[in-house]
Amino acid sequence: MNLNRAMLIGNLTRDPEVRTTASGQTVASFSVATNYSWTDASGARQQKPEFHNIVAWRKLAEICGTYLKKGKQIYIEGRLQTRDWVGQDGVKRNRTEIIADNMIMLGSPTGAGSGYNQPAPARPMSAPIMPSAPVEEIPTIDQEVPSNFAAPDNFSAPSEADTEEEIKVENIPF
Repeated sequence: MNLNRAMLIGNLTRDPEVRTTASGQTVASFSVATNYSWTDASGARQQKPEFHNIVAWRKLAEICGTYLKKGKQIYIEGRLQTRDWVGQDGVKRNRTEIIADNMIMLGSPTGAGSGYNQPAPARPMSAPIMPSAPVEEIPTIDQEVPSNFAAPDNFSAPSEADTEEEIKVENIPF
């Protein structure tokens, strides 16, 4: 059995560069910085940055190009791949990259360099469909319900389970 998996949480060091190949596929490349922290023998806190080259293809490349900006914190998941080529100077070169399969934007959506405007609601908000009646005839919480008021068939009062915040596994960033 073999496994080639890379998972990173870090910050973009530059805006993604989006290109289209000769065959029409979209590709985005960018770099993510992570920090390794440790305490040395004298008790001083040390940090060493590491820079990772990321490549995203097709729809993920388009999303990265649209929403990611330098400084944005992201989670990237993918596989390691090393490319070899001979440069114009005749020297053989190689580069190890993470080919991204998944990307999640982290951090504050309204912060600097966030790349998007408003956060999505935690869960969809929907109001019950009320019968077509003048506004003054629809009862409010403080009013008693008139005897001639009929709620539509698809209306149901929210249960206690509906009012509690639901945590979904897909929403957890790690």
